[in-house]
Amino acid sequence: MTNPARPAAERIVYQGEPGANSHLACREAFPDMEAVACPTFEDALQAVKAGEARLAMIPIENSVAGRVADIHHLLPDADLYIVGEHFLRVRHQLLAAPGASLETVKRVLSHTQALGQCRRKLIELGLKPVPEADTAGSARIVSEAKDPAQAAIASSLAAEIYGLETLASDIEDEVHNTTRFVVLSAEADDAEPEDGPVITTFIFRVRNVPAALYKALGGFATNGVNMTKLESYQLEGTFNATMFYADIEGHPADRMVRLALEELSFFSSEKRVLGTYPASPYRAEAARLAAEGLIPIRRR
Repeated sequence: MTNPARPAAERIVYQGEPGANSHLACREAFPDMEAVACPTFEDALQAVKAGEARLAMIPIENSVAGRVADIHHLLPDADLYIVGEHFLRVRHQLLAAPGASLETVKRVLSHTQALGQCRRKLIELGLKPVPEADTAGSARIVSEAKDPAQAAIASSLAAEIYGLETLASDIEDEVHNTTRFVVLSAEADDAEPEDGPVITTFIFRVRNVPAALYKALGGFATNGVNMTKLESYQLEGTFNATMFYADIEGHPADRMVRLALEELSFFSSEKRVLGTYPASPYRAEAARLAAEGLIPIRRR
């Protein structure tokens, strides 16, 4: 993983192969840093922990496919801090080796989430989805195979890296297809209260008493603190030990946030803040576009 050409302080790592959407996110958010690929999420987190890179760009959720598997389990034990977030508008391209066409292609390789995000288009084209480890890796496989019956769903960067042709552009089913990434560091770098809108991320485990979760979260409602994300996941395989991951708007130094966190602590057996960092401008922009009807919102 380590590239001696650049010092660790100038490197940011991501999971996947060159050309992955995580690679694109690194280039967008940190264009002056060297983006280095890692085989697994664990490898990326360990590279930062070991001082081989300064930052890691890790996807945590997608507006279409939901949360990214494994991440919520890995973050609490990573001993890293969230120092930022980045939202990447995901644009999927249908890529194939030179000489292939929509008439010759029968199978499409990609990550499970990417295949799901293009489900309607694949049905329309009559293509069989074939799950692979990641999007860029699928592009590499297609490039190496040179099989006109095989294509990949990946980024335009992957097409450039692996010498593939684009058979169809922006084939994602939803125009709002966006992935949220968190930026991780081995050292805490919390935003200051005066830095503007901030997000605070924490994990907690409620005490084993009746209505503990209801009571733990009550402080956020009574103190007017907006919780933008709440995810639960099981621990220890018992189906009784549940950990929660949460994002809120506000800084722990703010009085209302402090009171809400104090109430949470009273009803929790464990609580740990993973980071307080500037809110991405995308949050306000997405809210504005949704209010103006420019981002379609499905109501069931």
